[in-house]
Amino acid sequence: ARQLGARAGVTIPLQAAEHYYLITERIPGLSASWPVLEDPASYGYYREEVGGLMIGLFEPACAPWRLDGVPEDFSFGEIQPDWDRMGGYIETAMRRVPMATNVGVRKLFCGPESFTPDLAPCVGEAPELKNYFVAAGLNSIGILTGGGLGRVMAHWILTGRPDVDVTGMNLDRLHAYQANPEYRRTRTVESLGMVYKCHYPTYAMQTARGAKRSPIHDRLVAQRACFRDVSGWESADWYAPPGDTPDPGPLSWGRQRWFPFWAAEHRAAREGVILMDMSFMAKFLVEGRDAGAALNWLSANQVDGPAGQITYTQWLDEAGKLQADLTVAKLADDRFWVVASDTAHRHVATWMKRHVGDRHAFAADVTSAWGQLNLQGPRARALLAELTTTDVSDAALPFRGVRELDIGFARVLCVRITYLGELGYELYIPAEQTVHVYDRIVEAGARHGLVHAGLKALASLRMEKGYRDYGHDIDNTDSVLEVGLGFAVDLKKPGGFLGRDAVLAKKAAGPLCRRLVQVLLKDPEPLMFHAEVVRRDGRPVGYIRAASYGFTLGGAVGLAMIEGGAQPIDQAFLDAGSWEVEIAGRRYPAVASLRPLYDPDMKRIKI
Repeated sequence: ARQLGARAGVTIPLQAAEHYYLITERIPGLSASWPVLEDPASYGYYREEVGGLMIGLFEPACAPWRLDGVPEDFSFGEIQPDWDRMGGYIETAMRRVPMATNVGVRKLFCGPESFTPDLAPCVGEAPELKNYFVAAGLNSIGILTGGGLGRVMAHWILTGRPDVDVTGMNLDRLHAYQANPEYRRTRTVESLGMVYKCHYPTYAMQTARGAKRSPIHDRLVAQRACFRDVSGWESADWYAPPGDTPDPGPLSWGRQRWFPFWAAEHRAAREGVILMDMSFMAKFLVEGRDAGAALNWLSANQVDGPAGQITYTQWLDEAGKLQADLTVAKLADDRFWVVASDTAHRHVATWMKRHVGDRHAFAADVTSAWGQLNLQGPRARALLAELTTTDVSDAALPFRGVRELDIGFARVLCVRITYLGELGYELYIPAEQTVHVYDRIVEAGARHGLVHAGLKALASLRMEKGYRDYGHDIDNTDSVLEVGLGFAVDLKKPGGFLGRDAVLAKKAAGPLCRRLVQVLLKDPEPLMFHAEVVRRDGRPVGYIRAASYGFTLGGAVGLAMIEGGAQPIDQAFLDAGSWEVEIAGRRYPAVASLRPLYDPDMKRIKI
């Protein structure tokens, strides 16, 4: 698939790796109706095959095959096996089923199997070429997933849109550099090995790292940042305090050694001021005489208002379902600044390219050309005021205001906005001046108690406020109204917007019986991550889509899509029920709310 895609200029970052299995001689009494047995600890799987036992192997460190490409005449072929390397794994797997050691071996097989950088499939319409669809990279579970994936692809091709959540497997999440031979060789060793390893919620891929770094990466290393892979970027997850190291320690489903470090960063955002490197965010400069009209057509909200203002908005498809969740800042009548999450980078770029039409509007991807440093917290204004000669008072730079200001020798685009629920500013800085601005911030920040904060704090702070994250707790199957973002939709703006008719129809259909709800555990001890079952009066009504720990709220908090059946979901419905979340087989009492449990009136944001 990678080679075929390359002929059409389509990036499909797959890499073949050696995959081994053996088939024993016939074993009396072994039936084809017996179940498949998987034993990850032995890196083996077992099933009946032609009367014997097939023993397949997923070794923890694999051998990539033919980085230069699959030979043109290769089809259903075999690879010369390396049994010296695999001998120990075979012996372990055979000991797991002792009968296998008492019969002969009919077949030893080594053949190629393809794997992707993140062990998720490559599915969907290629961002480089319209109507070029890909269904590849099934990571050795093609038989298991083939039926469902075939149905998804058929629906997608016939209707022009998928009807299941594809944000985690859409081909456009991946980037061209991930098809490089060295990247494929390095990452495939780990991704295949992850097939039979525990997928801890805080695990980050360790291979093929350092591919993308923010301009201040070395400065953050000096601050003892523990980095994780964020769409290829090295991004600080949390920071170790002075005298400690950024060693995460053993992986766990419980509290890990850095839990108190994370808590300190969270509190600093709520009580003081933090600095957060967000340079990995996708950034686009959209220019042209029709730029405002083009973006206003794509956006559900009114984004072509006064210059010097940022607007939170969603991009929808014809069915009124979400395609992006982002901000659009109007710099001038013909210049706009669009910012989306890292995972939506190529999706947003492709959506603009395919929906601008013949309008005079041009989008430049400037992600790598600009650093992004966020100052957040009640002391953020005092710190910013010390850094610039520009007036940053509430009157001069109100909430949603956008201004260019000076910091040292640099010109900085300053946006007063927050994703954490506090007074905050996003500073966009030319890459070559980001280190300079960072040093100025840190120097002045010492007088204001500045704390560096990472992505763990970002997750917990935004989750307390109930802020959405496309691809995590909202996706392409959701109506903008169901996820509680109707406030960001302007149904009356001149010219309408893509998906407006569908939103109006949804609104006219009556009260919503499916809604995204914030869920807080009453017990402060358990943690939530993703997919925990939510129950109302003992009956399953949804599951946690994304969660974190709410240090301010005093417990684990998440967002769950709740299905009410024929019953409309409003706060009265939530208050009338008894709510629980099931975690590892145990049920915990919870609180459910449509409004943010932290600062629902946004008083802290607009101080």
